[in-house]
Amino acid sequence: MEPQTTPITPEPTAGSGRKVLVVEDEHFISELYVRALTRAGYDVTVEVDGKRGLDLAQTDKFDIILLDLMVPTITGIEVLRQLRGLPDSPKLKAKIVITTNLEQRDEIRADIERQADAYLVKAEITPRELVAFLDTIK
Repeated sequence: MEPQTTPITPEPTAGSGRKVLVVEDEHFISELYVRALTRAGYDVTVEVDGKRGLDLAQTDKFDIILLDLMVPTITGIEVLRQLRGLPDSPKLKAKIVITTNLEQRDEIRADIERQADAYLVKAEITPRELVAFLDTIK
């Protein structure tokens, strides 16, 4: 007679099944984010190009968008304006989190923060802290 075993089901995490779009052209940073977020149960898509990131964001298939301000073709600020700042911007379910290392003038940063759901300075947050932060977003 074989011993009975009970399968162990992992505890669901806050990230379980949530879809994240990372618009980031720095390979090292995006790789750090992908590893940490995937380990935490998030489903991650990375795009290095601003225009293609905008196109992906407009599909409304993501729960969270991590948006770097300095990406090729169109800037993250322009992507944000297309998603949130124009009168005819689509209504997306995704929360938009700006990720940047750029210093912004106070009025520019205030304008970005009005349109985004959060604003993070990459140099001030570890991947683990990023995951913990995203886990709090509803």
